[in-house]
Amino acid sequence: MKNKRIEMRHTRQRRVRKKVRGTAERPRLSVFRSARHIYAQLIDDVSGRTLAAASTLTASVKGSLGGLKKIEAAKAVGKAVAEAAKGKGYGAVVFDRNGFLYHGRVKALSEGAREAGLKF
Repeated sequence: MKNKRIEMRHTRQRRVRKKVRGTAERPRLSVFRSARHIYAQLIDDVSGRTLAAASTLTASVKGSLGGLKKIEAAKAVGKAVAEAAKGKGYGAVVFDRNGFLYHGRVKALSEGAREAGLKF
């Protein structure tokens, strides 16, 4: 059953990735969610480079998590990646939920990024 679930996520991921491309002006905000942690990256697909990243394991975010629930931690990661993006001069991104449902932690991360001023 688990393999079927992973295969279906990869199918959704490939379907979305056909349409969503990040550029140097408007990078792709890619989200990965594991059982314990959540990761976010800004990716320029043209050059194949990661421009900025944040996760619940990043030192700056990890120190402020102390006892927060997973959804609140995801919101903090969204704010951190948005601050990193704005620090490098990126104000708008393309959101890539990476085959995950736009619900729960993925939604909280995107809301946190929007609150910090990122447009998508």
